[in-house]
Amino acid sequence: MNDLEDRIVEMMKTIYDPEIPVDIFELGLIYEVKVEEGNHVFIDMTLTSPNCPVAESLPKEVEDKVASVEGVASAKVSIVFDPPWDKDMMSEEAKLELGFL
Repeated sequence: MNDLEDRIVEMMKTIYDPEIPVDIFELGLIYEVKVEEGNHVFIDMTLTSPNCPVAESLPKEVEDKVASVEGVASAKVSIVFDPPWDKDMMSEEAKLELGFL
């Protein structure tokens, strides 16, 4: 990853799912981060459930925080449910934190 991508990931690690005490990156909710020409950032992410209570606010928070990273021109989040999220998508760190290991 380049420096900008590293800073974007670090910013996403400050955003938490309100129902689970782990950040969205370690939870495996971020499927793809694309930095395109002009430093416009496009993020594919999912939610732990289509009925997630933060389905409207969480993507906006991700967009706003990623857009605030120095060097990012804009950020756009697309919510996808394919593939559906499951606990196997979590990092080892997240699984350990939540007692799955």
